[in-house]
Amino acid sequence: MNLPQPLPGSWDDFNAILGAGVDTIPKLLRYQASRYGERVLHRKKDFGIWQRYTWADVYRQVRALAMGMVELGVGRGQTVALVGENEPQLFWSQYAAQCIGAKVVCLYPDLTASQMEYILLHSEAVLVVCEDQEQVDKVIELEPKLSAVHSIVCWDNRGMWKYSHPKLMSFEQVQAKGQTRMERAPEEFDQAINAGRDDDIAVLSYTSGTTGLPKACVLTQRYLLEAPARMLGAVRFKPFTRYLSYISPAWGTEQFFGLTLGLMVPFVVNFPEEPETVQDNIREVGAQALMLSPRQWESLAAVVEAKMMDAGRIRHACYDAAMAVGRRVNLSVLAGKSVSAGWRLLYALADLTVLSHLRDNLGLQSADIAVSGGSGMAPEVFSFFHAMGVPLRNIYGATEIGLLTLHQGNAYDLETVGSWLPVHPKLGQPIEHRISEEGELQIRGGVGFSGYYKNPEASAKKLVDGWFRTEDAVHLTERGELVYLERIEDMRQLVNGHRYPPQFIENRLRFSPFIKDAMTLGDSEKQFVAAFINIDASTLGRWAEQRGIGYTSFTDLSQNAQIRELIRQELSAVNALLPEGSRVRRFINLPKELDPDEDELTRTRKLRRKHLEQKYAMFIDAIYSGAHAFSAAVPIKYQDGRTGMLNATVNVNDVDGPDANPIASSAPKATSLLKGSHG
Repeated sequence: MNLPQPLPGSWDDFNAILGAGVDTIPKLLRYQASRYGERVLHRKKDFGIWQRYTWADVYRQVRALAMGMVELGVGRGQTVALVGENEPQLFWSQYAAQCIGAKVVCLYPDLTASQMEYILLHSEAVLVVCEDQEQVDKVIELEPKLSAVHSIVCWDNRGMWKYSHPKLMSFEQVQAKGQTRMERAPEEFDQAINAGRDDDIAVLSYTSGTTGLPKACVLTQRYLLEAPARMLGAVRFKPFTRYLSYISPAWGTEQFFGLTLGLMVPFVVNFPEEPETVQDNIREVGAQALMLSPRQWESLAAVVEAKMMDAGRIRHACYDAAMAVGRRVNLSVLAGKSVSAGWRLLYALADLTVLSHLRDNLGLQSADIAVSGGSGMAPEVFSFFHAMGVPLRNIYGATEIGLLTLHQGNAYDLETVGSWLPVHPKLGQPIEHRISEEGELQIRGGVGFSGYYKNPEASAKKLVDGWFRTEDAVHLTERGELVYLERIEDMRQLVNGHRYPPQFIENRLRFSPFIKDAMTLGDSEKQFVAAFINIDASTLGRWAEQRGIGYTSFTDLSQNAQIRELIRQELSAVNALLPEGSRVRRFINLPKELDPDEDELTRTRKLRRKHLEQKYAMFIDAIYSGAHAFSAAVPIKYQDGRTGMLNATVNVNDVDGPDANPIASSAPKATSLLKGSHG
C-alpha cells in the first residue's frame, strides 16, 4: 500500500508549534496569541459594521469567561453545552470551557426543545451557553428535567429585560466574575491550561441520528490537533487566510476548520451577520477558504440557474457561451490535458466578460480553497463550479476517524472523493485502508477511534480487529482515488435481486434547479425504483409566473400538470445515466415541503428515510399499486408548535410517459452499478 506523503515543507510551521510543547487546543490558543497579539483573528458584522477582534482581544475574552465558569462551579471533565449561530461568543465559549479542562457539546440552533433534551441529559451538561432569547426559552422549558444544569448563560440579551430566572445570567456577568477571580488568583488560568493533557476529552460530537438516537463521538485534544493537521500536509494555506464560518460546530467539520485550523494556519475567521445574509457576507469578506455542505453548494448553483431563467436571450446566450468555454478549458486542466493557446485566449475573454462577474456575485472571486464535504454530491455540480473558475474540491471523512481523502493537486477525477491525506508522524500512524468483501471501507491510523460516549456496545460494533468500519460502500480507481457509492445500509435491493444506489440517484436529481430534495423508493418487496420529489418552490414559482401558470399554494404548485411534466423530464435525464434496473419508473411530487421540525430531515438536511417511509406509507402504496391519483391527509406542524392536517389530491406520475405501465412490465435483469454509472 502506497502511503500518502505531505507536500514538501507543508508542516514546517506546525512543527514549530508542536516543538513549543503544544498538545491541546488551549495551549495552541495561548501560543498563537503570544505570536500574533494584535493581528485580527475574528470578525463579526454587527449593524452593518465589521467588528474586529485581535488575538489579544480573543485571549482576554476567553480568559475572563473561563475563570467565570470556574467561579460558577464548572469543574475539569464536566460538560458545557453551547447553542447558537456561528458567532465569536460561541467560539470563545468553547475555548474557555476547554481551557479549564471541561468538554464541550455544540447543538444545532434550530433544534426543538424536545430534541435538545436528549443531548443535554446524555452529555451530562452542567452549564448551557445560549445565543439569545429563543435558545434561553428552550433551556428554561427543559430546566425542571435538567437537574445537573446549574447555570444558563446568554450572550445576546435583547428582549430579555424582564427575565429573572435564578440560573440565568449574561455573558458579561460571567466574565465579570472571572475578572474578580483572576484578581484573587492571577496564576489560576495558566495553571488550568498547563494541566490539560492530549488524551482529555475536548468535544462530544453527536451524530445526526438518522437511524435512531444520536451517538456522541468522543474527540480528544490530540485528535483535534491531528485530524485537521492532515489538511496542512496536502494544501498550502496562506497565513491569515480569510475564512467564513458558516457550518455549525455541532458538525465535526467546523471543529476541524473554523475552530482548529483557524488557530493553526491561522485564519481570519469571519462570522455572518445573520444566516439570511450569508451570501452577501461571503461576497463582502472575499472568502479565500470556504467549506460548505453539498446542499449549500447545490443551492449556490441553483441560485445561478434561477437568475439566468430571468435573463434576456442575449445575456443567456453570453452566459451559455462563457460556461461552455470554461467547461472546455478548466475540465481539460482537471483531466491533466493540455489546453491550446487559442482556447486559453477564449477563456481569458470569457472570464473577463462573464465568469469573473459570476464568481464575484456569488462571493467566490477569491476562493482559492473551496471544499464540499459531509455527503456525496453529483459530479455535475463540481463541473458547474469548475467551468465558472471555482476550484471546488471534495473532501471525505468521518467524525469518528477524521478527514481521510481530498481532491489534491490540479488534476483529479470529479467522480471521486479524492486521494488519501497524510498524517503527521508526531501525532499518529499513517492512514491505512482496506475494502471488505461487502465493499465496505475500513480504516486504521491517525489517532484512531476513541469510541462513543457512554455507549460501549455501539463503539465495539465499529471496530473489527482494530479496523474502523466506515459502513460506506466504496471502490478505488486505477489512480488510487476513492469513489464513494453509498452507505452500506442504504444500498437497496429490488425483488429481482438488482442492487441500486439511492444516494447516487438523489444527488443527481438535486442538481436540478427545480428539485430541492429527492428520496428514492424500492426494496426487496418492490419490482422497480420510484421516487418522492420535494420541489424547489422558489425556482418553480418564478418558472410558473414566466409562463402565466397560476397557483395558490405549495400543494397547488407541486400538483400542477406542467410542473409534473417538467419534473418528469428531469428524472428522465438522470435515468439516462443509470443501468436499466436502477432507473426511476414512477414518482410523486410531495404536497408539502420536507421540514426538519417535523423530523423529516436532519439538521444537515439529510433524509430521515424510515420516518418518511412510515409517514408517507399511503403514497408508497399508491405508487406500487398502479394508482394515478389519490386523496391524502398529511399531518403538519406549524412554526408556533400547533399541529394540523393537510388534505390534498396527489398525482402519481410515470417517468416513461403516461402510457408506461411499470407494474405490469417484466422485472429487468440485474445490471452492474459500476458499469452503468462509472463505465
